[in-house]
Amino acid sequence: MPAHPNFETPSALEYFASLVADDAQFPVLEAALAVAQDEVPDLDVQGVLAEIDALGERLRRRIPADAMPLARVRLLNHFYFRELGFAGNVNDYYDRRNSYLHEVLRTRRGIPITLALLYVEFAGQLGLHASGLAFPGHFLVKLHLEGGSCPGDVVIDPFDGRSLSRADLEERLAPYRRQQGSGAPPWPLGVYLQGAAPRAVIARLLRNLKEIHRAARDWPRLLAVMHRLVTLLPQDWDERRDRALVLAELGRADLACADLNAYLAHAPRAPDLAAMRELLERWRSLPGTLSP
Repeated sequence: MPAHPNFETPSALEYFASLVADDAQFPVLEAALAVAQDEVPDLDVQGVLAEIDALGERLRRRIPADAMPLARVRLLNHFYFRELGFAGNVNDYYDRRNSYLHEVLRTRRGIPITLALLYVEFAGQLGLHASGLAFPGHFLVKLHLEGGSCPGDVVIDPFDGRSLSRADLEERLAPYRRQQGSGAPPWPLGVYLQGAAPRAVIARLLRNLKEIHRAARDWPRLLAVMHRLVTLLPQDWDERRDRALVLAELGRADLACADLNAYLAHAPRAPDLAAMRELLERWRSLPGTLSP
């Protein structure tokens, strides 16, 4: 009798790696949901996607077939912000659960990037062209309206549902531009209104979690996020260095040395080169660490 094939269930990280492997077919919503499997290993990602689809279908049934784009946006905003009650979590902005889409769907509270991900998904289900904007300091949503009496772009703050004028956007950019200094002319507003690529969206989501866990010195959770960032951005050597530092905090010096070696090999002009070389030598001297 032929042996039955042994199909092993992929780990959460392997599943995530399969989702983010190809930029041409990058399921951004599914990848964002998969991030929460570090916290909830048995999370039913497909079940949550089905729940989101059901909400989208509920909205689609209300939209007249001949509704113009601006009318669709108004109906979407009413459904999303008023009826469903999605809004920013002003009471506990830095709660890690604000970065987990299934929790945002359950509580109707989140941070700009998770609220934007759901808003963009519903907009797409209505045939609207929406994209996330990696605006400095605060993730936004841009809707491109074609046809009708008011063609053009509408920018929405998913945190509170406000539609932002050009003056509003310039005002929000002002502190960021001041931080950049006056040595060079500021980039025009349009540079900041380009839609963010799916990989960049997931990177920003993970980096939010990275800062939350680092501030809490929650090394196990931080390491899980760092594994995902290195998987998502294999050529970002700063993330490899940062994972090394977390591994060292957890007493895993051999793995930390491997990551730091990779950083030093690929970032020969890094400003922290001397400090990282010194750190590497210190780690190599620890008991149980393999010599290079």
